[in-house]
Amino acid sequence: MEKKITFLPDKVTIAVDSGENLLTAAAAAGVYIHAFCGGEGVCGKCRVAIREGEAFSERGLLKEEDYTAGIRLACRTSVISDLVVEVPTEVDSAGRPLPRKPKTTRTIAVRTLAEIIGGWGLKPPVRKHFIRLDPPSSADNMPDMQRLLLALTRDSNQGQEPLYDHPELLQELPFILREADWQVTVLLLRGQMEHEPERIIAIEPGDTTDQLFGLAIDLGTTTVSGLLIDLNTGETVAEASTYNGQIAYGEDVIARIIYAQRPDGLRVLRKRAVYTINDIIDSVCRDTLISPADISYIVAAGNTVMSHLLLGINPKFLREAPYVPVCGRFPLTVASSIGIMAHPAVRLFLYPAVASYVGGDIVSGVHACRMHESDKLTLYIDIGTNGEIVVGNREWMLCAACSAGPAFEGGGIRYGMRAVSGAIENFQLHPQTLEPMIITIGQSKARGICGSGLISIVAELLEARVIDRQGKFDRSVSHQRIREGRDGFEYVLVWAEDSLVNEDIVISEVDIENLIRAKGAMYAGYQTLIESVEMSFMDLERIIIAGNFGAYLDLEKAIRIGLLPDLDRNKFFYLGNGSLLGAQISLLDCNRFLQHTEVSSLITNMELSENPRFMDHYVASLFLPHTDLDLFPSAAGGSVE
Repeated sequence: MEKKITFLPDKVTIAVDSGENLLTAAAAAGVYIHAFCGGEGVCGKCRVAIREGEAFSERGLLKEEDYTAGIRLACRTSVISDLVVEVPTEVDSAGRPLPRKPKTTRTIAVRTLAEIIGGWGLKPPVRKHFIRLDPPSSADNMPDMQRLLLALTRDSNQGQEPLYDHPELLQELPFILREADWQVTVLLLRGQMEHEPERIIAIEPGDTTDQLFGLAIDLGTTTVSGLLIDLNTGETVAEASTYNGQIAYGEDVIARIIYAQRPDGLRVLRKRAVYTINDIIDSVCRDTLISPADISYIVAAGNTVMSHLLLGINPKFLREAPYVPVCGRFPLTVASSIGIMAHPAVRLFLYPAVASYVGGDIVSGVHACRMHESDKLTLYIDIGTNGEIVVGNREWMLCAACSAGPAFEGGGIRYGMRAVSGAIENFQLHPQTLEPMIITIGQSKARGICGSGLISIVAELLEARVIDRQGKFDRSVSHQRIREGRDGFEYVLVWAEDSLVNEDIVISEVDIENLIRAKGAMYAGYQTLIESVEMSFMDLERIIIAGNFGAYLDLEKAIRIGLLPDLDRNKFFYLGNGSLLGAQISLLDCNRFLQHTEVSSLITNMELSENPRFMDHYVASLFLPHTDLDLFPSAAGGSVE
């Protein structure tokens, strides 16, 4: 149930869910509260006064008389009712009040997600059917498999006899039937095309129909994520993510293609991809107390290089003109045949690729948001190591990929990390004191910086003029948090005693430079792609943002640094991990699943490396936000129509 919080003296009101953390709510409202321990409750700086309403909070570091007077630590306070909260004014070293930090304009692109995704049914690609067979006799000595097929055909609504295609099934069938007293569960794979007969992929003794699980996988270059789904109910029962084990052999796809050409390199990369997926499986199975053998189907989406490497296909020619994949539509694979822990007969479906650097992950995301069904001219952006972009609508789509590097997923940043507990995901900077307000995932001590936090930090440093438009620190600013470090000048986000890693967590000029390069590649990609169809940003009706960002991806800050075009904020939607969402939808709904072929056939690829304008746009984008401020009127104090 929603509760309203009014922050004084700013007179800012925000609606939040009951139980929301008060410091997180302040950050969402754009209200600055000095806090640098991430929400652990150990710095004692985020003191506020509850003037009206009820909130739950432990006393913690507060004195008894302060607690009795209504003083609370915002980071350790949960909202129970509507509140009026007074935030104290910051003072200087002489005790004089400082001007308040203006409310930060924040826009979160989470509008009406259902509007673009639509609904889906519950008709998974596999189903289980429990059946009781009449045992054979001298008067009825029909072969075991024919007996089973006949019974299934009688029970089936399709009226078609199922198929089977692996002799291993025949080897185990007679023993399972007899040991189970002719009561078995049949695992059936639905046809990939309409009216195609079902296929028997496994026989299990007894009634196991209540154990039917599927796994959706996003096989990312930097991060691999998975959802375990109960295919009987459609509910997501567990989720996990981890770094791709291939990172040790190269942070981007080009480095991994090169490594695959070494002796035994391809085998090593495939092994690491399988190991990472098995790590996901192990995690979700432990969380739900099921066996990997209960996973009956896997849908995965990854870029073209990741898909090739997972199947052990040499990606050599993906990086050589004319950049041709070995295949675009990958064969339905028995997962155990490549070492994946699951039911021995479970199938692995990989989303099809469009081109060398536009793979199944982008097809999956476009599929999920139904861009192929919309009349609206849409820009779809998947922000990640291998940044991918699609522009178009139901009539046509043009796509491109640009190597942004791993900065948005924590790679190449000294204290970068995935969006998990302890990652700084939101940040504000007081313009006078230059002291931070830090929000971490899980309100714990800070361990590092995730993608949304990195964007927020750089945007705030730029706004406060601590760094210039080239990402360099202003050497004339004297402050204890600004110092020269091993990678040039840096800003100390969290002191060692307040961090979970027992060392100062900083952001350096090298980190900022890596972010500028990554956002520059993405922006240049959008610009080049849109210009190639003789359009401009102003022609766009929707911008859909996908990627592994948390709930704190702030449009204003992303635009301020030049990652996103400066357009009407109502045009933006945040999809989240589109690759994983598409895999989830396909795992649950065969009808939606069948549309993926329409999506992949509609997309045409453009190679940015062969477009002379791309490099010009890229160089122009290596400023905050851009060399051409006319493209960013709000950065210059203007407005966006």
